[in-house]
Amino acid sequence: MADFQQRDPGAPAFWDERFERNFTPWDAGGVPQALRAFAAASAPLTTLIPGCGSAYELAFLAGQGWDVAAIDFSRAAVARGKLAAGPHAARVMEADFFAWQPAAPLQLIYERAFLCAMPRAMWPQVAARWAQLLAPGAVLAGYFFFDDAPKGPPFGISRAQLDSLLQPHFVCQVEQEVSDSIPVFAGKERWMVWRRL
Repeated sequence: MADFQQRDPGAPAFWDERFERNFTPWDAGGVPQALRAFAAASAPLTTLIPGCGSAYELAFLAGQGWDVAAIDFSRAAVARGKLAAGPHAARVMEADFFAWQPAAPLQLIYERAFLCAMPRAMWPQVAARWAQLLAPGAVLAGYFFFDDAPKGPPFGISRAQLDSLLQPHFVCQVEQEVSDSIPVFAGKERWMVWRRL
């Protein structure tokens, strides 16, 4: 384990240090299969990817003609994401998820290792912001990490906790096993689609 100075995952410097030192065990290095299938079965959606990291998914969705923005509060993550996004680099922005405002109403928020990167005490804020950004009928879709290990990140959640966070504003429409997880998430994540009530 690398010896890091920054210990607060709620601070941009925590993530800057890890990206700068190429310690990114959560980075899948590409676009996961469930998102590819979701995109293939959907019309293009106005999409936000919060905590985008390397932003492979932004490059993929933008290449499919989707109106997609990717944000991260880590300067180093945004630099990495802009490289991966290539011709779509301008869509990767340094921003605070809790303050960022979309240019057009969002139809989809894509979740991939954002909730589990946040300290558990911040989860109610994350869920409330998802609900605020998505109008009724819009979708929160992606990967949710289920684990009870006390330390993180990634900070795992229980299904009961996730339901408690989301069911006031969302209904779960799809839940599937994930076959192409990277080691840090293997056997502990589910692809889920939640529709805003």
